[in-house]
Amino acid sequence: MPLINNISLIAVVPAAGVGKRMLSDCPKQYLTIGGRTIIEHTLERLLSHSMIKEVIVVLGKEDGYFAHLNIASHPQIRTVYGGKERVDSVLAGLKVIDSVKYPWVLVHDAARPCVKLTDIDSLISHCIATEQGGLLGYPVRDTMKRSEDSGVVLSTIERERLWHALTPQMYKVTDLIQSIEVGFDKGLTITDESSAIEAFGLPSTLIESRSDNIKITRPDDLALAEFILTNQMEEK
Repeated sequence: MPLINNISLIAVVPAAGVGKRMLSDCPKQYLTIGGRTIIEHTLERLLSHSMIKEVIVVLGKEDGYFAHLNIASHPQIRTVYGGKERVDSVLAGLKVIDSVKYPWVLVHDAARPCVKLTDIDSLISHCIATEQGGLLGYPVRDTMKRSEDSGVVLSTIERERLWHALTPQMYKVTDLIQSIEVGFDKGLTITDESSAIEAFGLPSTLIESRSDNIKITRPDDLALAEFILTNQMEEK
């Protein structure tokens, strides 16, 4: 592993979504696990990494929750307003970064509180050593099916070389801004940072992550995330 201790990074956390699949009265990032909101768990995990000097939290303009959290006053937290889609919020966060001082950025989901610092280390090490961006992921283990809208199976997809794309995703700030803006101009659907980078023709490498780096999307994910976080505390 190359020496990365002298690297300083900014993390962008898009948090303007409403999380409709959680079927809750508030955006999913404000649901609680162990007395703290999901986003607090996520931000505390990022801020505990020695190379992350600031986290930019991108909020919806109607957000009425974040300002009331204790972590909102953390000196390494900055907030900006995002847009309708996740990619709009990511771009809003990128635009306030001093890319000369902080040439690299990590983008991480607000509802992914279980990422391990060792996985972030692996991602940073690879990107710095190769001067290429990348993302955390883990290989698909189950048989994959493609279906019709009705759920009827159309085909079985070969799972070899298929990965679940996770976050953080790490790229050079200027590359990511340009990739997103060109994608907008072309009318592309940008589902994550890697998809913008790929469409722009730049390399992006998958770095294998622990599979417990889950994204809380549905109601039963809350109990699973609480279980994972408890186990991670016991690992220390």
